[in-house]
Amino acid sequence: MKSSNLLHSDVSLPVKKKKSFAADVLTLVGGTTFAQIVTILASPVLARLYTPEEFGTWALLISITMILGIIACLRYEFSIMLPDSDEEAVNLLGLSLSIVFVITAITILPIYFFKNEIALMLNSPQLGDYLWMIPLFIFVNGIFQALNYWNSRTKHFKRLSFAQVSRSLSTTGTQIVSGLIRYPLTGGLIVGNLVGNIISTLTLGGQIWRDDKNFIRANLHPQKFIQGLKRYKKFPLIDTWSALLNSISWQLPAFLLAFYFSPAVVGFYSIGFRILQMPMSFIGSSLSQVFFQRASVANSQGGLDTLVETVFKVLVIVGLFPILTLAFVGSDVFSVIFGSSWAEAGVYAQILSIWAFVWFLSHPLSSIYVVMEKQQFGLKFNIFNLITRLLSLVIGGMMGSARMALFLFALSGTFVYGYLCYKMLSYSRVKMSHVRNIILSELLLFSPVGAILFILKYFEINQYLIVGISGLFIVLYYIYVIRTDDEIYQFMKRFGPIQKIPGMRR
Repeated sequence: MKSSNLLHSDVSLPVKKKKSFAADVLTLVGGTTFAQIVTILASPVLARLYTPEEFGTWALLISITMILGIIACLRYEFSIMLPDSDEEAVNLLGLSLSIVFVITAITILPIYFFKNEIALMLNSPQLGDYLWMIPLFIFVNGIFQALNYWNSRTKHFKRLSFAQVSRSLSTTGTQIVSGLIRYPLTGGLIVGNLVGNIISTLTLGGQIWRDDKNFIRANLHPQKFIQGLKRYKKFPLIDTWSALLNSISWQLPAFLLAFYFSPAVVGFYSIGFRILQMPMSFIGSSLSQVFFQRASVANSQGGLDTLVETVFKVLVIVGLFPILTLAFVGSDVFSVIFGSSWAEAGVYAQILSIWAFVWFLSHPLSSIYVVMEKQQFGLKFNIFNLITRLLSLVIGGMMGSARMALFLFALSGTFVYGYLCYKMLSYSRVKMSHVRNIILSELLLFSPVGAILFILKYFEINQYLIVGISGLFIVLYYIYVIRTDDEIYQFMKRFGPIQKIPGMRR
């Protein structure tokens, strides 16, 4: 008689053609890039269809769902990647999906009974009309998280890339159409987000079911869910708290700006931060996927300091020049692209710009503490980060100035993430003198451009001309870097083919 394990072996997952690590990364980057481009291109249109107050209400709802979404699977979705056998992993997928149902059901009653109190506390009466959607967001996002990790385990990255594109197109499409037909405007933004999440989840789930349904049916046994629940209990007991602290710290500005000021201020902050973060988050996330694997190997075989110093230099070269440019002309950029009513969002982007750059540096480097097996540092850092953000925003709110609140928020964040960068570089034994030289060389390269932009601003030159000149400087800077810096060239080459530029030193 065959054992159950032998019976399970009769149905296996479809064999996927092996690809290189770089090819898998490039597949993910391609989908993410297209999705980001769609979002960026749609932003000026949405800014003219919706008011800052409506953006603020939307941002508040999304902030709530992002915090609660962290615990949708109680972090069991991460366990899907760990077992040696796919049979065990598919039962962890089933466990994660089951937990999503439970967590969703638990959120329904508090939202129903306290929706008015929540809206009043966040100074946004409109929000109360849409809080009932929160359980739907949690359910859909939780399902997507679980499917995403199963998909990553089976290495079908095209599925995820397609799901990302479908999310971006359906979200922006629904939001634009809702705005054009004058659908209750805040609802248009929120419903568009929900529609995008549903479509991307159905897209990913449909592809997984099409390819893996026979294996899932043969090996999914609810009685094994309890085994997974016990074996990986550290995820809900420990990892959930660190993730919650991190998520709350990111969403804290929206809540406190609404509490002390108004949804309009939240709207200015949300779109300013969104445009500031999107390209930097994309570059940082794409690099992180490669860096974590390379750092793990370098740590065991030697050469971690060289790798980290190279990555740090690439991040500084890619990010510092454009972020300093935005620090000078942010309000002009937002006025030209989004309309004069969004100039304040540009001011917020200027205030947050240096903090965003330091965060950009720390984003890939933060995986070093995992590589060095110093996970306790991550929890301590998240606690410290949350406390400093809370204090800075509360002090600014009590002073009655949204700009001051964001300035203190950015100032504290610059020091906190600067400390994180310092610790990661120290763990990697990178010489601080090298770090200082990298930063100073880029500051010197920007200094003549900064002087020109300062003069243009001082004499109040036409906004369109300032934005055009700034964009030209950025383009010329990147052309210069690609032609003269071999490390940037190799970095770009790793993510896809680029043509050799005449005069490039190789």
